[in-house]
Amino acid sequence: MKKLTALTLITALQLVIYTPVFAINDTQSTDSKTMVSAQKQKSKGWFFNKNKQEEPKFKVKTEYINTDWWNNFQDPYLNEYIARALQKNHDLKIATISTEEYYQNYKIQFGAELPQIGAGFAPALVKLPGISDTAGAFALPGIVNYEADIFLKNRDKTKSVQKQYQASFDDERAVYISIASAVGTTYFNVVRLDEAIKLQEEINKQRQEIYDLMLLSNREGLVSTSDTIKANKALIKGECDLIELNKQREKALNQLAVLIGESPENISTLKRININELIVSNKIPTQISSEIIENRPDYLKAAKMVEKAGIDIRIAKKEFLPTINLSGLALFNSTNFGSLFTTKNMLWSLGGAALLPIFTGGQRIANLRLKKAQYERVLQTYLKTNLEAIQEVNDAMVSAKLDWDKLSQTIEQQKLEQKDYNYSEMKFNEGVISKLDLIQFKENLLSINQLVAQQKIEYLVDYIGLYKACGAQI
Repeated sequence: MKKLTALTLITALQLVIYTPVFAINDTQSTDSKTMVSAQKQKSKGWFFNKNKQEEPKFKVKTEYINTDWWNNFQDPYLNEYIARALQKNHDLKIATISTEEYYQNYKIQFGAELPQIGAGFAPALVKLPGISDTAGAFALPGIVNYEADIFLKNRDKTKSVQKQYQASFDDERAVYISIASAVGTTYFNVVRLDEAIKLQEEINKQRQEIYDLMLLSNREGLVSTSDTIKANKALIKGECDLIELNKQREKALNQLAVLIGESPENISTLKRININELIVSNKIPTQISSEIIENRPDYLKAAKMVEKAGIDIRIAKKEFLPTINLSGLALFNSTNFGSLFTTKNMLWSLGGAALLPIFTGGQRIANLRLKKAQYERVLQTYLKTNLEAIQEVNDAMVSAKLDWDKLSQTIEQQKLEQKDYNYSEMKFNEGVISKLDLIQFKENLLSINQLVAQQKIEYLVDYIGLYKACGAQI
């Protein structure tokens, strides 16, 4: 009996080091199941109606970006690029992976609330003092450890991590809205540059004709050399402007390619609408509901961070309370493997302990004060986010509204310039004005057309800015 007891003690010491532990699978709480279910529901939507019958991999979180709003432009190319960005953009994939990381952190913390159960097998070879023979021993232990969470400290820790996990969905949604806005803005800038390049080429053609006429007139002594040089300078400037516009378009196309997850080498395949086919209308609301601002992802995240900081203070206070641990051990131990599972070779124990830290060098007090300071900081961030959200919405509204008014005035100016050119063309046909004068009127018309194209896109970009400021909820 003494020999068996000694073997049991030696085997138990070995178990501290060698026993493998197998934790049971944790189960999700009701709140966790609800969140995961909501996440799956968000991933079930199709992007646009035409894609409802396409393969399942096209299913994305389209609710984040409010696809109905993008359909207002009735631009199939824009819709396609946003869809491709939702599928391939790496920033969106990173945001989704980050959400998964927060979820796994939540599961890890939730597992700390559950009992930890381990089992193992430990063979041993023992030689006792005073005995010449060695003896073999086999042990099959089962160990259970559980921290009795009577003060709900671990539950609060799980709630704190859960708030961070919930906030990660707001971060993900913000990234989706930002990428969709970037795709739309970049695409419209490319459309603007297409029109600007086309008009600049016509302007350069007119300036070349002017320069040729000036050279001819200078040879005949009708115009001065100074005027001819000025015409040449205007032509060279036009060529430089055209080079700059082409550079801007190339860079914008590269940016658009990266946003939709394509290689910049494929920019020649990126199609776009003609600016004259774009639907540009005044859809700026006169006012924005406060509910829209409260549903912005940054506002929702800031609110969750305030809740998390409050929970962290509660956890810090509970660190002053004792920790209660329960443990159990069941051990089958024998020198003969065949008799390992008999009751006479079984050893079991149950125990509990309450530990109350008496002196920790002021760490718990400092931790509590730290959490209170963090709460105040997070609260101020929340209040600041609220004010900044109102500012961004108001700025976006006034920019879009005034740009629409400016565009309306420029369109009226364009109409007058067109009439002026038509009259000038009639005068030229009647021999009242020269070819040189008619070309100048033509260039004026092309310049105002460039300005209209630019202001159209400026208004659309501001409209996208309002969409983004409202968290895609307009």
